[in-house]
Amino acid sequence: MNHSELVSLFWAAKEILRGKYKSHEYGNVILPFVVLRRLGKVLEPTKSQVQEEFSKLKNEPEELIEQRLNTITRQSPSDKSGFHNKSKFDMELLLAEPDNILRNMKAYIRGFSKNVQDIFDNFGMNEEIEKLHKKGELLHIVQHFATADIDPKKIDNHAMGTIYENLIIKTSEAANEAAGDHFTPREIIRLMVNLLFTENTDALDKKSIKRIYDPACGTGGMLSIASQHTSEKFPNVNLEGFGQELNSQSYAICKSDMILKGLTASNIKFGNALTEED
Repeated sequence: MNHSELVSLFWAAKEILRGKYKSHEYGNVILPFVVLRRLGKVLEPTKSQVQEEFSKLKNEPEELIEQRLNTITRQSPSDKSGFHNKSKFDMELLLAEPDNILRNMKAYIRGFSKNVQDIFDNFGMNEEIEKLHKKGELLHIVQHFATADIDPKKIDNHAMGTIYENLIIKTSEAANEAAGDHFTPREIIRLMVNLLFTENTDALDKKSIKRIYDPACGTGGMLSIASQHTSEKFPNVNLEGFGQELNSQSYAICKSDMILKGLTASNIKFGNALTEED
């Protein structure tokens, strides 16, 4: 499948939700399930190794367990945080026990490392799967997303990030009401980024680490596009993005977008930048 076909596949989940969810609520289901599917595929090659290591570490302090399992699953040396899932489940195993879909789905989400659980908590994932189960659609949604072949060997982090951005745009368009509160159109962000990097280009041609901070980062468009811009125009620059966001769903979207692009998601903090410093 190409990028547009994957966007269409993911967004087509709205047909399962139609009549039981309002159009502005589609993203509440679609975005976290895209993240769930992608993370599952990323972790697939190391799953047995994580399970084996976890069986040895069960009685160790939680912090040590997190550190050791994250080390196993890190995608590259530059990945400072990493993430893992210590449960036995993935989407295929969830479908193998359809009668226990709700219980097993909760166990699957509980198995993720703290940084990923933070994302799902802010998406309200447990509440959403309870709602889906009550409406009789949880199994159908899992079946739908399990058809998406987004193995990292076929869809790299940059491509996955682009797919996710397209879904963020569709979600904002479907919500319609006051979308600008938490979402700035990408063409405006690109203009801002181009203006931001028009000066001191000589310094940007040299090998260096630069930092960019967005105190109200919303869904992360500024950080994402700034990172893309520097990687294309100034390959010698390693740009580290930092952000803070008060709206819980926007924060979850931003942090998940960073993870899907292989960026440092721990640089995104929840809270009000005017009253809280983190």
